[in-house]
Amino acid sequence: MEILCTRPGCPKPNNVFPDLDDQNTLKTTQQKFCMTCGMPLILGGRYLPFRLLGRGGFGAAFLARDRYTTSLRLCVVKLFQPAGDPSPKQLEIALGLFQREAEVLEELGVHPQIPDSYAFFPLMVPSIGQNKEEQFFYLVQEYIDGEDLEREQAQKSIYSEAEVIEILQAILHILKFVHEHHSIHRDIKPSNIMRSKAGKFYLLDFGAVKQVTASAATPQGRSTGIYSMGFAPPEQMQGAQVYPSTDLYALACTALTLLTGKPPEDLYDSYSNDWNWRPHAPQVSDRLADVLDRMLLASPKSRFQSAQEVLNALQEPVAAPPPPKPVPPPPNVVQPPTTRSPAPSPAPPPPPTPSPAKSSFSLLEILGSAAFTGFSGVLLYITLLTFFGNPAISMGLWGATLGGLIYAQIRRLIEKWDLAILGGLSFLITWGMVAWQGFGFPEIFAVMPVPIALLMLGILMAAVIVLITTIFRLIYQLLSNVL
Repeated sequence: MEILCTRPGCPKPNNVFPDLDDQNTLKTTQQKFCMTCGMPLILGGRYLPFRLLGRGGFGAAFLARDRYTTSLRLCVVKLFQPAGDPSPKQLEIALGLFQREAEVLEELGVHPQIPDSYAFFPLMVPSIGQNKEEQFFYLVQEYIDGEDLEREQAQKSIYSEAEVIEILQAILHILKFVHEHHSIHRDIKPSNIMRSKAGKFYLLDFGAVKQVTASAATPQGRSTGIYSMGFAPPEQMQGAQVYPSTDLYALACTALTLLTGKPPEDLYDSYSNDWNWRPHAPQVSDRLADVLDRMLLASPKSRFQSAQEVLNALQEPVAAPPPPKPVPPPPNVVQPPTTRSPAPSPAPPPPPTPSPAKSSFSLLEILGSAAFTGFSGVLLYITLLTFFGNPAISMGLWGATLGGLIYAQIRRLIEKWDLAILGGLSFLITWGMVAWQGFGFPEIFAVMPVPIALLMLGILMAAVIVLITTIFRLIYQLLSNVL
């Protein structure tokens, strides 16, 4: 069995112990030590780390096995070891936050979508090459087998409105539980939301949680300046008092990132001191947009005050206002006869409801369409020139047909596999036309067979159009960032 040494800076942290493959030996062995630095490897007497999950400002996280469970249950072991050279005061604050995460997880881990806390313990070990001892702190918690939304979005890019609403509803239910237990997470962002392989969402990283008292005006409600840039609201960045609506603001920023594929700072207009995200997500309905805009208001008092209020706003149907009730005449009053007015002309039919906007194109789709346009465009011109023999007529028909193909791609009338199928048909038609007429580019066809020459021309033109598209896209992005 392999065990990983958790001492920071160990030159050879991998250790292999074949005797631990035996279950009896595994459960009865008192301790194993790193063969390089002498660090104890069986943490807390039971946890066996075997893979590094990641390193951060507070330390490192390891995937480990619990040797005292029949299934060798997987768990996450977090090591507290701040990076750099913190001052004693900074070290005290960081350790307090690390201990708070253990305490909060022990209380909130009863929720099925918050990782459970298994253990929290210190470890004193001799330092390497120095006659003194080092102290390490470990937090052991439930392992969630899945992927956080930051890594998921790196592959997916943009989420649909339905997907974002599903995420919002899942995290809002968790935040409702957290807030009802007088805690505020204070660090909602995509990397702290995990989707398990079973599709269940979890809220992670409770190291920045702020526990507040029943009185919102007490000093315990003030922020300590811990936040993630771009996701924190103004009151948190100013170190002022935080509220449940502080988490709602950060959750809305997370939703904007998923809907647009852009970081929050690219969606905030610092000149007008306001969010300007709607042009980047035209497919979002007015209801969801209005909910997010209210969650993002600068004043905490103006936002939704609870997770339940946001859930209600996401689920409420848009009801038409009731018609006015007729006022009955007073009793014993004879109504004067009225002349019958002509029947009103029928109201014009309501305008058709516009269809929802098409989703934006991904970079892969743009480059694929460019390659198809270049490949099919050159083959189309060869076909027309071979058939008509007149360059002017061929060029006119070619421009009209190519424009139609581009329009069909923009409207998504043809996409994905349609492009490959149409590209193959273009190749076969051009091959047949050149073979039948024997006209076109005799210099090329004299050097190589017709199908190979056509294929080479198509690939060359596809590469040229992809290159031009890439250059124009880079120029557009540079201008967008500047302007």
